[in-house]
Amino acid sequence: MPRPTASEPSQLSLFDDAATPAARSPGAPPAATPPATTPPATTPPVTTPPARPAPPGAVATPPPLLRHPQARREVELGAHRVGYALRRSSRRSIGFVVGAEGLVVSAPRWVALAEIEAALRSKAGWVLRKLHEQGERQRRLQALRIEWRDGATVPFLGEPAILLLDPRVGGAVLDAGGQALPGIARLVLRLSLPQQAQPEQIRDAVHGWLQRQARRVFEERCRLFEARLGVRVARLSLSNASTRWGSASADGSVRLHWRLIHLPLASIDYVVAHELAHLREMNHGPVFWDLVRSVIPDVERVRRSLRDHPLPLD
Repeated sequence: MPRPTASEPSQLSLFDDAATPAARSPGAPPAATPPATTPPATTPPVTTPPARPAPPGAVATPPPLLRHPQARREVELGAHRVGYALRRSSRRSIGFVVGAEGLVVSAPRWVALAEIEAALRSKAGWVLRKLHEQGERQRRLQALRIEWRDGATVPFLGEPAILLLDPRVGGAVLDAGGQALPGIARLVLRLSLPQQAQPEQIRDAVHGWLQRQARRVFEERCRLFEARLGVRVARLSLSNASTRWGSASADGSVRLHWRLIHLPLASIDYVVAHELAHLREMNHGPVFWDLVRSVIPDVERVRRSLRDHPLPLD
């Protein structure tokens, strides 16, 4: 089962008559070219002083847009000056890619800059929207970055767990007895580490505990859905794949990504049911989806939730 990638660039190609466009996802611009690989950006946190109230009658400043680190050109799009990276090639079309780093324009060597910037202005709404979306995504991802220290939080089964360094405990112990209060995590994960422990030590201890919990929870959910679907898992193993939540083989082997343990149980159940249904139907045809819906009736809602639920960054 595919896992959403950290960053999926949006593309737009103009004047391209060389090939038939591939199927596109909902909301994508017309005449899209196949996605190019754009590595996710890692942006250091920036401390911004509180904004002063604007004086009466002042014009609001538009929020800053991503500026590509290789930008050598700028174009005015509405109220924004957009810096973009320009790449010349032997292609026959002008193409736009808005990825994690910003806007990249690919154009034939013979196309003049004026024509390129006219094309950008003609699609200004799409470019600005995608730049805003990528900027928001980068800010959300930055907020998900875990600072491995005493008092940090890590999601466990959809709930935040506070990390507490406590050398008096043995190994790692989850305290779930706290009463839930608004804005305060109910779970506390006590780690047998000194206060001066290095971030790598804390990360490794937490990852080890999470992976042990993942195996325990996955085995429990597999037993539940084995009975409901009439299948048998011959072998269950944990995965650390970059693009898949899970996989199933005809010999009864099932692999599940250990980071699913960060997500709510409903998301885990969907992935488990999805992979176990493959032990009866090794395809994604109507019979397969009927099997999944027989145990996960609200499958569409859970699938959307799984796509939209971001994972923490180490």
